[in-house]
Amino acid sequence: MLDRYLWGRVDRISPEAPVPVVEVERETDSLGGAGNVAANLVRLGARPVLIGVVGSDDAGNRLRSALAERGVDSSRVLEDSSRPTTVKTRIVAHAQQVVRADRESRAEVAGDTLARLIAGIREEVPRCEALVVSDYGKGVVHVGTLEAALGVTRRAGIPVCVDPKESHIESYRGVSILTPNQHEAGYVQGRRIVDEASLLEVGWGLQRRLEADAVLVTRGSAGMSLFERGGRYTHLPTVAREVFDVTGAGDTVVGVVALAVAAGADFPTACCLSNHAAGVVIAELGTSSCSPEELIDSFDGNR
Repeated sequence: MLDRYLWGRVDRISPEAPVPVVEVERETDSLGGAGNVAANLVRLGARPVLIGVVGSDDAGNRLRSALAERGVDSSRVLEDSSRPTTVKTRIVAHAQQVVRADRESRAEVAGDTLARLIAGIREEVPRCEALVVSDYGKGVVHVGTLEAALGVTRRAGIPVCVDPKESHIESYRGVSILTPNQHEAGYVQGRRIVDEASLLEVGWGLQRRLEADAVLVTRGSAGMSLFERGGRYTHLPTVAREVFDVTGAGDTVVGVVALAVAAGADFPTACCLSNHAAGVVIAELGTSSCSPEELIDSFDGNR
């Protein structure tokens, strides 16, 4: 998906309704969704292959250009003329988001597009060392594509890292690690996380329910909590010093976890790395990525 930003300033309130009038001074585009995950991976030295769908439109062309500029392999990104490219437009004034407008289709991909998508999954995934499922509920990730992808990874012994959507929760059974935020985790378990007791109930409940190797619950300013098969629990306090924008932080978390696991790290180490990387990107306004140097500096600065 494409993240579009309209940057400006507010000097007055509209006479038509009690809303601010933003005088737009510039526009920028950046990668969102799985594209942002891929951009994060490239910046850290990985070679991701992006599998997904865009529309046959200007936004799709802009998205492909943005991928190319960041060195992301988009050869498996398909065009579907029956749906628009997902675009999230954010209007920002004085470093504050005023409103967001989404243009998208959430219908599940089907027909020839689905067939080509699954063919791409079956060809590319066995060549990789990890699979990231970035599920934003836009119709590309659904039962059909998940069954194809997870079938390949099980046969090949490839770790699977999932940034989940609540509506598909049962389809993630048996994956390596899920990285829900605390609201998503609480929702699927029917228990709001409000204290340590509810956190432990939700975290362990979700790990056992899905028989996952691990569940990492991201908790904003409260840090991250890792629940591993076998009973090990690890809490990682936040390392962020400044928070300007949490947009894309979940993309950074799942991407860094996947890269670390693919490189041989255990889950606590992978999650520690992702915690520091997320602390870097949320200090920037808009979707951002973390370089190896910034990641190392984050550890140096928190000793």
